[in-house]
Amino acid sequence: MALTFHRAHARWRQLAHTLSTFPWRNTAHTLSARFREDRLGLTASSLTFTTLLALVPFVTVALAVFTAFPTFGRLQLTLQRWLIDSLIPDAIAQQVMDYLFQFAAKASQLGGVGFGVLLVTVISLILTVDRTLNNIWRVQRMRSLGQRLLIYWAVVTLGPLMMGGSIATTSYVLYASRGLVAALPEAVQMAFNSIEFLLLSGAMAALYHYVPNTPVKWRHALVGGLFVAIGMALAKKVLALYLASVPTYSAIYGTFATVPILLIWIYVAWVIFLLGAVVTAYLPSLLAGMARSSSHRGWSFELALEAVAVLEEQRQHPGRGMSALALARRLRVDALQLEPTLAALTAVRWLGMLPDEGQTRALDEHEARYVLICDPDTTPLAPLLEHLLVERTPSTEALWEQGRWDELTLRQALPTAAAPTPPLALPEPAIASAVKPTPLANLTRE
Repeated sequence: MALTFHRAHARWRQLAHTLSTFPWRNTAHTLSARFREDRLGLTASSLTFTTLLALVPFVTVALAVFTAFPTFGRLQLTLQRWLIDSLIPDAIAQQVMDYLFQFAAKASQLGGVGFGVLLVTVISLILTVDRTLNNIWRVQRMRSLGQRLLIYWAVVTLGPLMMGGSIATTSYVLYASRGLVAALPEAVQMAFNSIEFLLLSGAMAALYHYVPNTPVKWRHALVGGLFVAIGMALAKKVLALYLASVPTYSAIYGTFATVPILLIWIYVAWVIFLLGAVVTAYLPSLLAGMARSSSHRGWSFELALEAVAVLEEQRQHPGRGMSALALARRLRVDALQLEPTLAALTAVRWLGMLPDEGQTRALDEHEARYVLICDPDTTPLAPLLEHLLVERTPSTEALWEQGRWDELTLRQALPTAAAPTPPLALPEPAIASAVKPTPLANLTRE
């Protein structure tokens, strides 16, 4: 008993230490910067419009799935009740669901061509979500269209059945053990009552884990799923409180007030979903204290020079090359920020990629190692300048000739020292100032 209490106390102390040292300020700055730079507000607006068009087709497809399997007929009502209780504010829940199922019942009378159009609308919404999440993770190479359609068809058809089955099973357990549950501790009762919260968290975590065409750890995806579930619960409470205290929409629109309220809710839900994706994508960097700013001009070019300097230094070590994550930690930047730079260096044929044969993809999510395959003393700097800074065009030809940029070598532009290794301990939240790049005019030959 004493040992159990000691372990629990140690875990609580570790959790308190993690929460106290977590870079909350840097997290808020990262969320704000990514929301602004990735234009997620505009993306949420686009997804709101697409959702409004695909809402009835999606419900129609779900109803068709339940109709095709009469055994799961009860799950339809269970899933409908869960949608009303969990995903839609109480003020408009019943009315919205009634309209949706009425429209879906009429849409189910369409022929094969009409049903195909509805299915295309649903797939277009899912493809939009896929593209948005991959953009947040800075994915350079998308899955093939066939693979994506196969995955999303499974989501559209099996998703409603799995969620309905999970909710129905939980409801049955609660109903069959009413006397037992009443006698259980309060924490256990709260666990049973929080099943909807856990289902939403798990569904969001699965999306964050599987949709991006890049490895995403489950623990990071679960944090994002919890963020979405908490955000949705708070947003529902705030919206319900606002509608109860300030009945502006009801006074202006009357019975038509459901439409603007639904639009606002869909937009808020997408914003929360996209912020959860940002939290999941940047959580590894936030925990590692990678806090260098990327807002100034020429950041990609500066980062490319620093990466080349570090990789040249690695030539002197037995283990050649570095993975993208290790290089990002060395430069104290986020791996997602570094990926476009590494892609540019690979495009100009300065870097090569070597697979790590000692580890598999499941064990090491960044197993590929980058190695420097050019000689900085003889490699011209012009390809990188054109790729990341100023493309050589008739309008910029005079600038190139006067600056003699085509005569510069990579060695002349490299920083004198590689970026310092970050400390092992989690640093205090701060935005480190970036190293000022050397002016190109000072690098010209005399």
